[in-house]
Parts: sequence; C-alpha cells; structure tokens
Amino acid sequence: MTVTDKKILVGHFEASRPHLRAVAYRMLGSRSEADDAVQETWLRLSRADTSEVQNLRSWLTTVVGRVCLDMLRARKARVEDGDAAPEATTSPESNAEDEAVQADSVSLALLVVLETLEPAERLAFVLHDLFGVSFEEIAPIVGRSEVTARQLASRARRRVRGAPERDEAELARQHDVVKALLGALRAGDIEAAVAVLDPNVVIHGGGGSGREIHGARNWVKSAVVFARTKRIFDAVEPALVDGTIGAIYAPGGRLERALRYTFKGGVITRIDVIVDAAQLKTLEIATLG
Repeated sequence: MTVTDKKILVGHFEASRPHLRAVAYRMLGSRSEADDAVQETWLRLSRADTSEVQNLRSWLTTVVGRVCLDMLRARKARVEDGDAAPEATTSPESNAEDEAVQADSVSLALLVVLETLEPAERLAFVLHDLFGVSFEEIAPIVGRSEVTARQLASRARRRVRGAPERDEAELARQHDVVKALLGALRAGDIEAAVAVLDPNVVIHGGGGSGREIHGARNWVKSAVVFARTKRIFDAVEPALVDGTIGAIYAPGGRLERALRYTFKGGVITRIDVIVDAAQLKTLEIATLG
C-alpha cells in the first residue's frame, strides 16, 4: 500500500468513525469499549485487502459488528465467572461526538433492555433495526441462517418493545381454526370451511387494490375453485404473523403471500391478504410449534 493509498484509506475510515462509534456504543453500552471496538476495526482494516470492496462503510459496519459480538461474548463469560460488566453511564466530560452519539436515539432505558439480550440477538436487532443492515449481511456475522437472524432480531424487538405475554391457550384455539380452514379448502369441503368463518367475514385483498369480498359462502366457493386449479393451499401453512395467528404462502421457502386473521367468538371475522413485496418484508414471521 502506497502512502497515498493509506491516506485515502484513513480518510474513508475517519469519515465513518462517528457511525462506527454509534454502532459500537449501542452494541456495548460503554463509551470506552466502543472506542476499543472502533480501534480494533481500524487495525483489521489496515491489515485487510479492500481492493475488491465496493462499499467500505458497509464493510466497516460488518467488521465492527463482529468485533462487538466477540466483546459481548467475552463480557458474558466474565460475568458468568463473577466479574462485573461495564456500566452504561454518561460522563460530564463528554465531547461533541459523545453527545451526538447520545442524542441519536440512544437512551439508557434502551441500553438496559439491550443488556438483557443474548449477544447474537443484540447484534441482529442493533444492526438491522437501528442501522438498516440486511439480514443477509447479519447472518454470517452471527454464524446462523438468514431466517434465524430474522428470528433473533424479532425476539429482541419484542423484548425492547415490552410486548405482553401471549395467551397461549387462545393462540392454540386460533391455530386449530386456521388448520381446519386450510384443510377444508384443500379438500374442497365448502361446509367445513364455512363452519369456521363468520357468515359476514370480510376478505381484504392485497396488492394495493383494496378489493374486498364479503360473506363466508361467497368467498369459500371461489377459494375452493382457486385451490383446485392453482393448488396454492398445498403450500400455505399456519404461522405467527406479527405475533398473531396467520398463514403464509412460501413455495421453496420464499415468502410470496401472508394472511392475517381476525377472530371473534371462535371464528374468523376478517382475512387480510398481503402480497406487496415491500409490506411482506416488514412482517415478523415465526413458526408455530
């Protein structure tokens, strides 16, 4: 590396330093440890061949994420051995950069909640939800699949948001209703499908059309015909959609459609069909045991 190349690299790194400190601080909750993580990131950058790297900021974010994950795991091991974890506190000597990090959506309450998460959950949540890193990039950092990385972030998100405990008994009843509906549609059993729907059920179509179908029998008849010709219900299975019972259509593991169900009195009163790709990406999907 020539002197000129090194100066250019240093310039790019310094431009990214505030961003890297922000990531590291949210990951570690300690300003001194965040500085250590950023310094280690620079050392790794200075030793790496980045000639093929197209997005250096993204590359640096990935590296600092790996560094922080290692530090969190080491911290957890120390705590389990009886050592105290560093405190996530502020200091009256904070400089302008420190204050910028603090002001950018960081709260001690958030840091306290993040501290309760497993290291991989914390990394998945911080990188994805706070900094927009894709799960495709997060997966190799935590050594898991992309699906698992999504689930890690989802669990962390529910903890951060203080999501209430689900009524597992009610969830099981709703699960049975959905399984009965899908089974009836696959079998072409109109009466069995109608039995688990409110007579005035509303089916809200996706794709932004806002099209709605009203009435159980009306919709079931068309759904049975559709099932026979397209065999679509063979690939539909119940799932948790945003924490509630729904169903997904994901041939080959690729999510193409999601259904959200609304229940009342033990039957389905509304079905929202989601097909828009952008909206599908915002959903929290989890499997049912």
